[in-house]
Parts: sequence; structure tokens; C-alpha cells
Amino acid sequence: MEKIYDIVIIGSGPAGLAAASYAGRARMDTLIIEKAQEGGQIVITAEIENYPGGIDHESGPSLIGRMSKQAEHFGAQKVHDTIVEVELDGDVKHLKGLNGDYYGKTVIIATGAFPKPIGCKGEQEHIGKGVSYCATCDAAFFEDFDIYVVGGGDSAVEEALYLAKFGRKVTIIHRRDALRAAKSIQEKAFANPKIDFMWDSVVEEIKGEGLVTSMVVKNVKTGELREIEANEEDGTFGIFVFIGFVPNGALFEGKVAMENGYIVTDENMKTNIPGVFAAGDVRVKSLRQVVTAAADGAIAATQAERYIEGL
Repeated sequence: MEKIYDIVIIGSGPAGLAAASYAGRARMDTLIIEKAQEGGQIVITAEIENYPGGIDHESGPSLIGRMSKQAEHFGAQKVHDTIVEVELDGDVKHLKGLNGDYYGKTVIIATGAFPKPIGCKGEQEHIGKGVSYCATCDAAFFEDFDIYVVGGGDSAVEEALYLAKFGRKVTIIHRRDALRAAKSIQEKAFANPKIDFMWDSVVEEIKGEGLVTSMVVKNVKTGELREIEANEEDGTFGIFVFIGFVPNGALFEGKVAMENGYIVTDENMKTNIPGVFAAGDVRVKSLRQVVTAAADGAIAATQAERYIEGL
């Protein structure tokens, strides 16, 4: 058998990196496995205002950069691989990746979540051709173009404010008649002359040969359908979707207790399998924010250490 780590962490977002820092600081032999870019959803966030003690104009990438260095400072090792199968029972957990096998006395699942699509006709065909789920990634492509943001929560309104720095006009499309975002964020959006609102509306269809050229929007109260077409000179416009997230937990179906795709834990991040913990957006919880993800990671690592001490 290959090396057995004390703690193997799947995912390197705020939850995974916080867990790695606490585990490393406790002198636990720690491995982080990440299949994509480090940071998870936070790396596509332009500005973070509500992380305690954050610096002015804190961005997702800057915060993750510091968290990553901290985890490395405390000795956490990292590897890029995609885990395709897990065996979580017993004293040694076995994770099978595309590039190798990994073993740990404990496992912390911190796989996060991914953006939820609208689910309308034409959406999938136009991803990267006008439809985006990442403002910081794609805002520059729509400089001086019309931009539409779908959603009404914190993420949607925060990203609309960011996109207003680039677009000619930004219109927030929301299925209700009032935003769900925090009042302080709402106030900024209402005060921004470049941001408009389309209330009680949902996107029914996205059209275009190649690039997006129009979309059909439905008023949920009247049932009226309206087709919005791109400015003739522009030929296209941007549609940015921020309506929530889907948990990255499919790999663990049938392996740990789950609820609507999320992993069930107690307040100590323990799953129903001894030695297996979950932290961050992938678990059942009431608030999914950077601060709660980091707290989850710290608790999970501390509980994993106690579990190992009891073996």
C-alpha cells in the first residue's frame, strides 16, 4: 500500500484550505487533492466585502492566494487529480484518482458546488458564446455592450455592480418583485445609473446562430412573452447567470448520508461514516459564505485530529 496520510482533503476552496492549515499546524500529515483550479467558486468573485478582517478591495483570487500560502506554510501537500471512486469504510480510506490512489486515516470532503443553470432552451448551446456564469472571467468581452444578469441574491447583485464597470447598461432579471440580496448591496445597485431591473421575469429561451442574438423573457405574473434582441451595431449581448449552486457531491452518493445532493453532517462536520467529514458548500447548512466555509474547515480538521488520536 502507498503512503497513508493522516488527513486527505478533497477540494481546495476556502473550506479545504482552512482545513489544511489547521491540520498542518497540528502536525498532521495532510494532502489536498484538487481537480481544477485552486479556490473553487471564490476565485470567480470580483470583490469580497463581508469576510472578517479582509483587506480593502479584496478579491476572490487574492484571498485564496493568501489562504493557499498559509496551508503550504504549515506543511500541507497538494496534488492535482480527479477522484473517480471512494472507499470510505474502515480505518484506512481509499480514494481512486485518474492519476493514482490515495489513502488516509481520515477524509474531509470539501468539494463545494457549481453554478446552477437556468435550464432554458438554448442555454447550453450558448455557453461561452454570450452565456456566462463568471463575471470576472468574461466581463471584458462585453465592454460597452448590453449585459443581462439573471438572479436576485447577493451574488447576482454583486456581480451586476462589477459588470456595470464594463457594460453600456446592465439589466437584472429577477423572478420576483424584490431582490433577495443584502440591503447594503441593494442600495448600491439602486443607486447605480447603469443598472436597470426587469421584475417578475424569467428567461424562457436563448437564441442565436453562434453568438447570442436574442432571448425570450416571460413575465411570471401575466404570462406575457417578450423577445429581447441585440443592438444592431453590437450583434450580441451578455447573459450572466447567478441563480444559485448545485452541490458537487455525486461521487459520494450511496457512500455517506445525503439530502437533496448535499452531505449531511452534525455540528462537528462528522458524516455518518467514522473518520469522514464534510465542510463548506457541499454539506447541508443554512449559510454558504466564505466565512462559514472556513469555519467548517477548521472544525473538520480539529475533529479529524481527535478521531486519529482515538484510533
